[in-house]
Amino acid sequence: MNTSMPRHAAGLSLPVLLTVLIFVLLLLVPVYASLTDSPYVLLQFSRILVFALAAVGLNLALGYGGLVSFGHAMYIGIGAYCVAVASHYGADSGVLHLLLVVLVTALVAAPVGLIALRTHGIAFIMITLALAQMFYFLAVGLKQYGGDEGLPIRQLSHFGTLTGSHVGLYLALLACLGGSLLLLRRVIRSRFGLILRASSMDARRVQAVGTTPLGYRLMAYVLSAELCALAGFFLANLTSFASPAYMAWTASGELIIMVLLGGAGTLVGPVVGAAGFLLLEDVLKGLTDHWMIIMGPVIVLIVLFLRNGLWGMIGASKEGR
Repeated sequence: MNTSMPRHAAGLSLPVLLTVLIFVLLLLVPVYASLTDSPYVLLQFSRILVFALAAVGLNLALGYGGLVSFGHAMYIGIGAYCVAVASHYGADSGVLHLLLVVLVTALVAAPVGLIALRTHGIAFIMITLALAQMFYFLAVGLKQYGGDEGLPIRQLSHFGTLTGSHVGLYLALLACLGGSLLLLRRVIRSRFGLILRASSMDARRVQAVGTTPLGYRLMAYVLSAELCALAGFFLANLTSFASPAYMAWTASGELIIMVLLGGAGTLVGPVVGAAGFLLLEDVLKGLTDHWMIIMGPVIVLIVLFLRNGLWGMIGASKEGR
């Protein structure tokens, strides 16, 4: 008698089941917040989804492309300022805001990527850091848009009856995160993803077989920037504020930590890393004012002893889960 498991059942591996469970639990957060009258819970998990989306974007460049960018927080700031500046001039259309985010991010990310990708290693890190700091100080210097004090958003992105709804924003964030993961899963498993991963290992060998890796790496960099800018769009609507602090190098460092903590090169790892980082931060802040003294060593130990991150503990592959 054939006792082998059917293919469709065998495909339901532990990482897949845990991914479904994570999204089901995230879907229930607004229900829990409503039943317990805890708006803070909804706000905190909305923030987690924002940075999970940004970490997923960075993971495409860092985890799959081997591009250690220390400037991806710049795109979160660009996304937020697109909303804030447009609203400052009375334009509150949500569709217009999204189009501005996509267009402005592409216009910035393409030349930045072209410049940075001419280098590699520490030079790539330093160029992305320097260019991000340039945009940070540009935002600080724009006094007409609040300067270092930031720019309040009086008119949020208008999407009809959903405008100003915290639950609607949360569900939109969750849907966007899920859609981004599905998109990246297809991208990673395509020829594009294969060449991107091969380029991260040895770009010269990819070049030797007749494929120019620069175009693929640039596309990955721009797409990752767009996802970070989309996170900035949601962050602006969540906080009703845009600040140069969103672009600071420390924010880029935190994004890298989230990716490494969850598992670089794994699909869902950055989501787990973002949740773990922000929840741990929230718990430690409630215990002591010197929470960073505890958090630093904890993160170092996790990264040292769990080379594949928290998501890697369950045996998730580095190519599509």
